Amino acid sequence: MSNTGEDLSKSANDIKAVCSEIESMLIAKNHAYGDSALDPIRIFSHTHPTEQILVRIDDKLSRIKMGRFHDTEDVELDLIGYLILLRVQRRREAARRVVPAIPHI
Repeated sequence: MSNTGEDLSKSANDIKAVCSEIESMLIAKNHAYGDSALDPIRIFSHTHPTEQILVRIDDKLSRIKMGRFHDTEDVELDLIGYLILLRVQRRREAARRVVPAIPHI
């Protein structure tokens, strides 16, 4: 069975809708929590933001494995959100490591 252009278009629209939902959730949580994942306030923990995000992912996976999550939690959405935050943080780190070009004289 082959995919028609219409099937692919429907899939593309479905993908866009899910990505939009994730984007809205991340922006709302970022606003509500004050950018705590990417720019933590560091009162008690001075761990690097990347490591903090990885710990959040580990905690979420542990709760899933143990079956210890609330019915109101959307664990898939939470994990996707953490992975996106990790990607954002790693891109920021990479951008800081870029050596500026030497200007032409």
